[in-house]
Amino acid sequence: MNESIYRKILLKHGADILFSPNMQSEKQFLQHGKVSVFTHSVAAACTCIRIARILRVRLGIQLNERALIRGALLHDYFLYDWHIPDRSHRLHGFFHARRAFENASRDFALGEIERDMILRHMFPLNLIPPACPESMILCAADKLCALSETLTRASRYQKISRFF
Repeated sequence: MNESIYRKILLKHGADILFSPNMQSEKQFLQHGKVSVFTHSVAAACTCIRIARILRVRLGIQLNERALIRGALLHDYFLYDWHIPDRSHRLHGFFHARRAFENASRDFALGEIERDMILRHMFPLNLIPPACPESMILCAADKLCALSETLTRASRYQKISRFF
């Protein structure tokens, strides 16, 4: 899939999120390697799009594309740099999903799928498993992106994220 298709899908379902001041602030916070939280969130959404398209074409599985994109964009909407030493950042991996959910709930209207995606994307660190297919896809996409970003210290979706 080319970059313009990703941009079009992200804009269709998540322009309000992508251009919101708090989401834009995530460009300043590192996530993995030298990749910002913003770029990681865009990468996770793009990876979800890829997985969803494969599932639809090969297996006929239909997903809620709007919820998938919005939940992926907001899954790490915790709004701080967890690398900065601070008592509130302790055990970030275990608690940031709840913080992201609280911030996203405050700033955007969330449906049931988006709520599940944000709260459960850190399974198995968070013990409750995903309840819907979109959440399962985000769990996989998030871990694939994190691994790639940690090993290469870059994101293959960097160019797309710069568009926003």
